[in-house]
Amino acid sequence: MDISLIPPSPMKGVVNLVVEIPAGSRNKYEYCPEAGIMVLDRVLHSSVRYPFDYGFIPNTLADDGAPLDAMIIMDEPTFAGCMIKARPIGVLDMHDCGEYDGKLLCVPIANQRQNGIVSIKQIASNQLEDVAEFFRTSKGLEGRTVQIDGWRDYDAVEQLIKKCSKVKKKTFKVLKKSKALN
Repeated sequence: MDISLIPPSPMKGVVNLVVEIPAGSRNKYEYCPEAGIMVLDRVLHSSVRYPFDYGFIPNTLADDGAPLDAMIIMDEPTFAGCMIKARPIGVLDMHDCGEYDGKLLCVPIANQRQNGIVSIKQIASNQLEDVAEFFRTSKGLEGRTVQIDGWRDYDAVEQLIKKCSKVKKKTFKVLKKSKALN
């Protein structure tokens, strides 16, 4: 699975998101660029499970030295390696061991029932708190210090994507017209 040609954002307001971990999983998968496959990194402690499908925006580089993290609200979990065109609606600002580790929250473009969701304000506050608590608990059980700084709305997303894309800037070859990539 070569993701080197996938642009982070095929158009304004849309990102390409690669799922690493399906919702409900305790298995922590990570993309291994050297091998081009997903690898089981570890199994989470206790009964902590991912609240949403979780992955990254390809060809970005965040402050923590990894691709920009992203979560996507799905009706059903997908699978590790699934690419989804998504609309970011907000960002969870957090620091992991002192480093900024923001996480986008997105909705899939392919789900017409979510077409009207354009803002973090449209997501129930208890659902957003569940996500924040997941990161506090899962990282804490690993002995890591996490500081949750709160949620910002969609207007903060574009700047974060640009910042993480500039760091990883590269020339993307023109891909054949493909519904999955364009």
